[in-house]
Amino acid sequence: MVIKKVNWQWILYTKDGKKILGKFKTKTGALKRERQIIYFKNLNR
Repeated sequence: MVIKKVNWQWILYTKDGKKILGKFKTKTGALKRERQIIYFKNLNR
């Protein structure tokens, strides 16, 4: 996943950059959501 700053917000994109996974006010919020997505993606392994 990729985190980019656009204007005043941080946007979480997929690896290829085509889908937006969320918009956040702070970078820590975006990093927290990225960790949540990774956790749930690997939950049943």
